[in-house]
Amino acid sequence: MDQISRPAVPNPILGSRFFVPDVEAHVWPDGRVYLYGSLDLPGRMEYCSDRYHVFSSDNLTDWVDHGVAFSLQDTAWAKDLGALYAPDCAYRDGTYYLYYCVPDGRCGVAVSSSPCGPFRDIGPIAHVHGIDPAVLLDDDGCAYLYWGQMDGVRAARLKDNLTEIDPATVSQPLSVREHEFHEGSSVKKIGGKYYYLFTDTHRHGGKATCLGYAVSDHPTTGFRYGGIVVDNFPCDPETWNNHGSLCRIGDTWYVFYHRSTHASRYSRWVCAEPVVFRPDGSIREVRMTTSGMGGPLAAAERLHAWRACERSGHARVAADSGAEEGIALSGLRSGDTALYRYLAFSGEERMDICLRSDGLCRVEVYADGVYLGCAQTDTGGAYRVLSVEMPALEGVHEISLQFYGTFEDAAADWFRFSMHN
Repeated sequence: MDQISRPAVPNPILGSRFFVPDVEAHVWPDGRVYLYGSLDLPGRMEYCSDRYHVFSSDNLTDWVDHGVAFSLQDTAWAKDLGALYAPDCAYRDGTYYLYYCVPDGRCGVAVSSSPCGPFRDIGPIAHVHGIDPAVLLDDDGCAYLYWGQMDGVRAARLKDNLTEIDPATVSQPLSVREHEFHEGSSVKKIGGKYYYLFTDTHRHGGKATCLGYAVSDHPTTGFRYGGIVVDNFPCDPETWNNHGSLCRIGDTWYVFYHRSTHASRYSRWVCAEPVVFRPDGSIREVRMTTSGMGGPLAAAERLHAWRACERSGHARVAADSGAEEGIALSGLRSGDTALYRYLAFSGEERMDICLRSDGLCRVEVYADGVYLGCAQTDTGGAYRVLSVEMPALEGVHEISLQFYGTFEDAAADWFRFSMHN
């Protein structure tokens, strides 16, 4: 097992090494949070790999990679189908049920006595065709399976063995016309109502970058569109889709979702934000943050620039052997912007930033859109630390870095704020 540990919990929550989109988060009887998702492989220009890893934590700070929980090689019928798409997992009476899907649209189920596997394959589920299976175990003992894309989305009651559906109960719970449903079903029962989270195409000309939700008094029908929970559109110049889940951890609900990185549709990181339910049961839309699940980050701590929650222009994450963690905010051109939510200040009045450029580069710093100061230099292609003098800041702010100059290529490694000695 690989232990992932940090003093804070910024997004992406598993750091830069693991690309885990389509996450379903669950709290199981042992009290730990478990993440089940697809696994993108770095540098691979296609969605998902042929295996799943399971990750868990008991404090939302230290995450354990439990290794390969299931792979296509564990099946007798899908070994050559290339990829495992978005999964989900359910627990009943000492057994964990892993629901998975493959590119030809078939869905299968595997079982284990452990939440992190290895899972033993049961095989494909009859009468189910369509990707992204999701499961709901209702508090009355009934269980339901959801799957499919666009108007091919379907829901059905699972039999008591949780490995077969009752085909007489199949229905279409959502639609493209009414809900702008694209894919990525995830259903939870909250406050006596059923909340259906899904990939939503209401914005950006039909791009599937939003997670929207619908609410019903019934687990498979009658869903009324509620709105958007989170939109990952500004996360990367090549962002295309989103997929995630809602999970209650302690007294707080979180939305888990993914962000594209590396100027690619395929290298996707898992992120999470706390969500708020209004008194009427509606969900307040949240903005992507750098700080993630743990609240504002201390401005005085070094923050790596690749953790920007929003990037504009050509700014992107890329491998960089000269950077402290081997990756950097790269490909910068004049006019590009990187944004970081949220940082907590205690009188800091200077920012140090580690930057490289092949020409004159000016870095301007803004807090909540208000200009604070700038510094400029030509680093000659090597990383150097620049200092920006600014008014002292107090409280919590979002920080924007804007880059201008005559350079053709630049990158930022890290930055931090401090007070004068």
